[in-house]
Amino acid sequence: MTLLDGRVVLVTGAGRGLGRAHALELARLGATVIVNDAGLTLEGAPDTGSAPADAVVAEIEARGGKAMADATSASDWSGIESLIARIVERCGRLDVVVNNAGLLVMGPLHEMAEADFDTMLAAHMKGTFTVTRHACAYWRARAEAGAPVAGRIVNTVSGAGLWGTPGNIAYSTAKAAIAGMTTATALEMADIGVTANAISPIAATRMTMGTQFGDDLAAGRGDEWHPLDPANASPVVAWLASADSGWLSGAILRIDGNTISRVDGYTVSETFRSRGEEAVTVEELPEMVRRLYGVMPIGLFLLPKPVVTIANPAV
Repeated sequence: MTLLDGRVVLVTGAGRGLGRAHALELARLGATVIVNDAGLTLEGAPDTGSAPADAVVAEIEARGGKAMADATSASDWSGIESLIARIVERCGRLDVVVNNAGLLVMGPLHEMAEADFDTMLAAHMKGTFTVTRHACAYWRARAEAGAPVAGRIVNTVSGAGLWGTPGNIAYSTAKAAIAGMTTATALEMADIGVTANAISPIAATRMTMGTQFGDDLAAGRGDEWHPLDPANASPVVAWLASADSGWLSGAILRIDGNTISRVDGYTVSETFRSRGEEAVTVEELPEMVRRLYGVMPIGLFLLPKPVVTIANPAV
């Protein structure tokens, strides 16, 4: 018996790159994989003659795995609702969704067209929400009917969304939104045993081709392991998709080669309180904000001494 025996997993954007690697690993570990890919170009246009989902299904079946192909856009509201109904009808259940689908339209903030911004948010943010929403509706209905639920949601974020990147405002915005969506979903679905986590993979895919980052993998090392191989993230996805991972939710795991790191969200560090019992005054702010960012010596008080709480005071 393997880790994912009996699990039914929907992977979006599974025809290439990260999604393809995830689909192959999930199937290897016993899952029935729905390989979802609309077969678009990187910019979101129809890729005539391309059927990447079919190709991945053929790979899985050639290795003895179980899979089915689907070309519904992840952001197609009624299409995804129908897809999940078909999965349940054909496979008897749905256990996991891996939200991986995305596009890439780059450009500096002051030149970004409205249509390009909308396209990016639809592909990444709305696509993640659409699949998550319909899957959660299915799991909620099962729970209300008294059936056991061990649903798993695995989202895909990026360092661009966690820390920002110039020249890629739409992608950064969408990925940051998905990080927040992951946390909110984890909180809302915890009562019925559904978890939501995210991965932040460092990998070379078609989104990075043409850059030094992507060309390094394209140059290849033959059969040797490569730190930018998309498959490096797939074991993490497989574990998060398993019943064993039910204790973890709302987390982001960053995968860099053979290293996994925990990513913490927004945290409160230094804290300073107004001298009075009411709101902070504008007169207090110059000193208080300098102290918050550590650009004023702790022992220096130019104004009457405020009430101070310092998380990590200098010794």
